[in-house]
Parts: sequence; structure tokens; C-alpha cells
Amino acid sequence: MTIIDEILICANQLANAGKKPTVALVKAKLSQRTPLATLITTLKNWQHQPDFIAPLSAKEQQVSQDKSSNDNTALLDSLVENGAVKKIIQQSLAQELTEIKNELAEVKLLIKNLTEQVNQKK
Repeated sequence: MTIIDEILICANQLANAGKKPTVALVKAKLSQRTPLATLITTLKNWQHQPDFIAPLSAKEQQVSQDKSSNDNTALLDSLVENGAVKKIIQQSLAQELTEIKNELAEVKLLIKNLTEQVNQKK
């Protein structure tokens, strides 16, 4: 658990008890010394989360990560099923192919011009 997590937990516990989390009250509850700037900045950005009153266990963190991973996988599967990924790839390839064709036409024109110049000098 980070010091910021500990500050947020202390602030939430105080708020749940009906007290306003002040720098002094939170500092008194912390288990380790904390720079005042960190404490003040964290409390300025703090928003009451009544349920965040204890650090997440390793199992809860894993469940949260698994859920996030499953959500991402579901989104990717949805995009693939809807053909969105295929359309994006096709558009990208079509654009690249057009650029290559234009460059090839320029190279052909340069070769033609150089050939004509060489033939004129002969």
C-alpha cells in the first residue's frame, strides 16, 4: 500500500465517522512519517469514498485486474466480430498501396526523362 492510499483511507475513515479530515487528524493516524506537501496535495484532491477504508487484498486486486482484462478482451472480440478491425486494416492498406503506386509512377517518369536525356546526348 502506498502512502497516498493510506492517506485516502484515513480521510475516508474520518469522514465516515462524521469528522472533517484535516491535515492534523490524518497525520496523527498515519503509520509512517509523510512529507507535509504529499499530505496536503492528497487531501486537496481527496473525494470521499465511503467503501475505501482498508487496503485491497491481493485477491481483490487480482479480481479487479481480471475483470479489466476480461472487459478489454470482450471489447476486442466485439470489434473483430463487427468487422471494425478488418475495415480499419483494409483502409490502411488501401492508403499505403495508393502511396506506393504514386511513388512508382514518379520513379517511372524520372527513368523516362533520364532515358530521353541520355538519348539526346548521343
